[in-house]
Amino acid sequence: MSAYKKMLVAIDLTEEAPQVLEKAKIMSEAHGANLVLVHVVEPVGYAYGGDIPMDLTELQEQLGKAAREQLAAYGERLGIDKAHQIVTVGRPESEIHRLVKEQAVDLVVVGSHGRKGFQLLLGSTANGVLHGTECDVLAIRIR
Repeated sequence: MSAYKKMLVAIDLTEEAPQVLEKAKIMSEAHGANLVLVHVVEPVGYAYGGDIPMDLTELQEQLGKAAREQLAAYGERLGIDKAHQIVTVGRPESEIHRLVKEQAVDLVVVGSHGRKGFQLLLGSTANGVLHGTECDVLAIRIR
């Protein structure tokens, strides 16, 4: 019996994402687990602290569309069904925690730049995911 049946792979869609995806794919095959690809688009208002008095809806929609297209390309390359490709808007840690519960996930896979000390404690999405989820978390070191 496998330790993991469903793995959520949270990626940031940078040029480093394939490193995380490749290792997650190998692990899922070794465990016979299903993969769920996730990208969280942060609300545009967060970036500006709500200080810009303008409607950012169109920009937010464009960011979401671009993220869905890029995630679909990764999903196609890895043979992951569209139903297991999720783009959502919010704070990455909160959205990942929510999806772990909704999707009955056994393992979350995230990329980590291997920062140490305060950088890891204060700025890492991987650290935020680790300290609030109810399942195992695997941080793949980005090289």
